[in-house]
Amino acid sequence: MMYTKANITVDETIIQENTGYEPAKLPADLENEYCEVQTENLNFYYGSVQALFNVSVKIQEKGVAALIGPSGCGKSTFLRVLNRMNDLIPGTRLEGKVSIHGENIYAPNTDVVNLRKKVGMVFQHPNPFPKSIFDNIAYGPRIDGLKNKTVLTEIVETSLKGAALWEEVKDRLNEPALALSGGQQQRLCIARALAVKPRILLMDEPTSAIDPIATQRIEDLVRDLCKDYTIIIVTHNMQQAARISDNTGFFLQGEMIEWGQTSRIFTNPQDKRTEDYITGRFG
Repeated sequence: MMYTKANITVDETIIQENTGYEPAKLPADLENEYCEVQTENLNFYYGSVQALFNVSVKIQEKGVAALIGPSGCGKSTFLRVLNRMNDLIPGTRLEGKVSIHGENIYAPNTDVVNLRKKVGMVFQHPNPFPKSIFDNIAYGPRIDGLKNKTVLTEIVETSLKGAALWEEVKDRLNEPALALSGGQQQRLCIARALAVKPRILLMDEPTSAIDPIATQRIEDLVRDLCKDYTIIIVTHNMQQAARISDNTGFFLQGEMIEWGQTSRIFTNPQDKRTEDYITGRFG
């Protein structure tokens, strides 16, 4: 079955045909076993303004989950909830439960620093430190107390290879990271996140500030990394969501309107608001 919605043409096999992979499928009885992230009745407030309304979702281990929706709909707020980045904003408040691999990350005894190592984040604009390429990657392990130069060198190489950047910078490790191109800087930030061995990578519009060629490299990298990591990506680009994600959640005015396998969301949405958004009627 073929559907053409707005500028997106998809059918039931879009992901396999366009990228050569199939979206992950799990038997229903294994869903809980493989659940990496779960929110239950999640409400979130900036002061007196409610930004998220009763969001309940399960995100499976490994693979790519995309969050789509118009600007200001709560996607990035939800993403930052998952590593407590919103704690840095005065006056925020959360109700409900957020679990990572079965642990309530808002429990009073949660080690937030350790949480943010487990749940890495890549932002919309590349933000390398004003240090060398090597020191950018080694920064996290050093903060953890690692001083052995041989081990640090191995981590830097492994992380850069994981971010598909090693071959481009292996002879430039002592040069400033800020001298890299925008796309290279974004992959460096991904490598920096990988260096502390996270379980989950959160990506907030990671390709919106880079060129199309660099975007393709990041998308290819995401599909490669999702074999070993759970990746949750916010994107305004619905074609990108269709290309790289296994499951998609549609946010509108702070609510998660619909969640499901990407191919179904784009070909047979269950909620008319989802259909209206992906057909370009608003947003």
